[in-house]
Amino acid sequence: MAAPVNLLQKLALINEHWSPKVVAEMNDYQFKLAKLKGEFVWHSHDHTDEVFMVLKGELTIELRDGAVALSEGDLYVVPKGVEHRPVAQQECQVLLVEPRGVVNTGEAGGDLQAPNDVWI
Repeated sequence: MAAPVNLLQKLALINEHWSPKVVAEMNDYQFKLAKLKGEFVWHSHDHTDEVFMVLKGELTIELRDGAVALSEGDLYVVPKGVEHRPVAQQECQVLLVEPRGVVNTGEAGGDLQAPNDVWI
């Protein structure tokens, strides 16, 4: 029998920003924890939606036609194919839900592209 996952304990193991870590899987979906701070790159995911759940702090998801402000306890789904850029003025802790294999920067690549499928 698998043990429960304590999100607070797992978050304490994350030291870098913009580098999601897998904590669980359900079917083909991964639950990833990440600490975010500053501005991410503009990107999209052409084949999947992306779920952001703010566990601590505040996050703005900039969209080409506006922005969505998220606070602790808020959840937002970025539809597939929609270009977006997460921005956190102060460190923000999030739970992401997306299919296995999704790269954090989509096709944009760059310095903030994190290794994929890293478990903690």
